[in-house]
Amino acid sequence: MKLQFLDRSSLRDNSFSAKHNYYPYFLRLWHFHPELELVYILKSEGTRFIGDSIERFREEEVVLIGANLPHMWLNDEQYFGESSDLIAEGYSVHFRRDFLGNEFLNAPELKAINNLVDTAQQGIKFVDLDISIKNEIGLLLDKDPFERMISFINILNGLAKHENKILLASKGYLNTLKGLKGQGMDKTYEFIFKNFNKSITLNEVAEVASMNPSAFSRFFKKVNRKTFKEYLNELRVGYACKLISEDKYNITRICFESGYNNISNFNRQFKRITGMSPSQYRKKHIQA
Repeated sequence: MKLQFLDRSSLRDNSFSAKHNYYPYFLRLWHFHPELELVYILKSEGTRFIGDSIERFREEEVVLIGANLPHMWLNDEQYFGESSDLIAEGYSVHFRRDFLGNEFLNAPELKAINNLVDTAQQGIKFVDLDISIKNEIGLLLDKDPFERMISFINILNGLAKHENKILLASKGYLNTLKGLKGQGMDKTYEFIFKNFNKSITLNEVAEVASMNPSAFSRFFKKVNRKTFKEYLNELRVGYACKLISEDKYNITRICFESGYNNISNFNRQFKRITGMSPSQYRKKHIQA
């Protein structure tokens, strides 16, 4: 299952979009998009993938995902059976950082929301969230456009003030090229995410970013506090963790599916990043 870029440009006529999802199972697509996404799970359970975070999810979960952060909610196998009567239900809200203009979130009164949006780059799970905020998310679709906007700002404010938050993806997972502007950033993000499990070099990524390799390397390390090679290994191992958790392929195939052409190097990088071997990771996940 390869990482996909989802184009939500059809949403440009609205400041943000709210949707009630009611399906036999959630979209089985490892994907990313430039919009932030707020997700409230009503019914469903399975495995949640956000960046390099892989955890179980259950109903009543609320998560905020940052722009361009790869993610997927993968329902348990029984949801896909022909005779299954299980339901995956929830609400999702998609919005861009500048959904109310470039300067709106810079207002002093909105500092907490601005910080929330920044922190969402790693993905945020809200633990023991007040039911009133969850209810307000569910009622967004019942409001007229103006009331919906005010309500959504209230929701963001409530999330920002909530103290019990868990960050999901490791720091810097997606922050690859935040200093680049315009289409160059989008193209570079898309190139990395679409090709990380293939043979990809620093020179190729630098060319997409319209920078020489040395300058790009310095810039990349300054932004991420890690080299491009280190980042690429983390991305590949994160993807390998997802494949292992699906329990469909053996370790050797997962090695190659994740972009490695040497099983010894794969095992070495996997243990360096996760603290355990791929086999140990599989055993722990299946037992969980």
